[in-house]
Amino acid sequence: MIPVIGAGLAGSEAAWQLAERGEQVELVEQKPARRSPAHTSDAFCELVCSNSLKSDDVYGNACGLLKEEMRRLGSLTMEAADRTRVPAGGALAVDRDKFSEYVTQKLRQHPNIHIVCREQTALPEAGIVATGPLTEGALYASIEARFGGGLHFYDATAPVVTAESVDYAATFTADRYGRGTGDYVNCPMTKEEYEAFVTELLAAEKVTLKDFEKREIFEGCMPVEVMASRGRDALRFGTFKPVGLADESGRRPYAVLQLRRENAEGSLLGLVGCQTNLKFGEQKRVFSLIPALKNAEFVRYGVMHRNTFLDAPRVLNADFSVKDAPMLFFAGQITGVEGYVESAMSGMLAGIHYWRKLHGKPPIVPSEACVMGALSRYVAAENKHFQPMNANYGILRGLDVSDKKEKKRLMAERALGEIDLVRAALAK
Repeated sequence: MIPVIGAGLAGSEAAWQLAERGEQVELVEQKPARRSPAHTSDAFCELVCSNSLKSDDVYGNACGLLKEEMRRLGSLTMEAADRTRVPAGGALAVDRDKFSEYVTQKLRQHPNIHIVCREQTALPEAGIVATGPLTEGALYASIEARFGGGLHFYDATAPVVTAESVDYAATFTADRYGRGTGDYVNCPMTKEEYEAFVTELLAAEKVTLKDFEKREIFEGCMPVEVMASRGRDALRFGTFKPVGLADESGRRPYAVLQLRRENAEGSLLGLVGCQTNLKFGEQKRVFSLIPALKNAEFVRYGVMHRNTFLDAPRVLNADFSVKDAPMLFFAGQITGVEGYVESAMSGMLAGIHYWRKLHGKPPIVPSEACVMGALSRYVAAENKHFQPMNANYGILRGLDVSDKKEKKRLMAERALGEIDLVRAALAK
């Protein structure tokens, strides 16, 4: 029986891929007996930060392209996301509870998956370790001892408010550049309101971080107060940018905070891009300065949490196996991929590669023409300053095309052609 440690996005996907190929899988998960500080549900595949899996644009966004690559190879994550999606313009956002419930049910009902509730305290000799960015305790110590240390950084989650507590008279509904079906509630601010918000945001009391924590915040999930500290207009060119948005009269606001559905019913709304490390009381005080949120009811506050990842170029091969232990694999954010979809992708490939190696077949690592291959190779490529990586066009093999939109379209077509070749090769 093949052990898969952890039933998050990566572990769930890895277990599914192995089970679908006829292998008996022991899926080890510490919930519900024990939860990490960031988890609140007993279900598998819990989405801790946002409920968005980012863009669903296959031909214009690298993460959208990655989703389609995964769909073509039979991803359980993408099946669950497509079944539980909520309106979010051009993004693929899901009802987080229904998403987790869908994956949990599929895994529990699979005859080849045997779920064991226990805390893993040591690295197995063989199997797939997908314990995520919050790996801690005895297992963390075991990993640290095995590989001579680990790396870590901190990221943050955003607050969520009840939809009924929003003052809709101070909002307008629109998607940026009109792409979508009006899925975002926009909370505009005048220059004076924005300046007052930034002033209080910068002055607000934060949870105390140690020095090394301050240095290692991941750029892709930066707390809103850290972004604001880089300049008073930083938010207007980032999280609060008004570009591509206009109210009913056609006017573009000075700054805009967007709210996005957190569940299918639309009863909960997340503050888009507002990851924060402010103390809970300060979060309510500062965000309530935005006119549309003056009476907002906060049902979840933002928190900071540790993300742990390996020095993957030193430790892992491009098939996610350990360099000196061919039947020990890692998957998920602990490998140095960053993001929900990227994490699930690594679990998917780890499961496929494990099965092939188990049966004496060589690994089929996709090329850098596609996102799956580029990320797989990124984590294994020599890099003295290794940091987590999202899906992006910069890591794909380039094309000599000057028109950016056309270049992305051609790169997507090339990537999907590569994935179709991989799918055919895996079927042999």
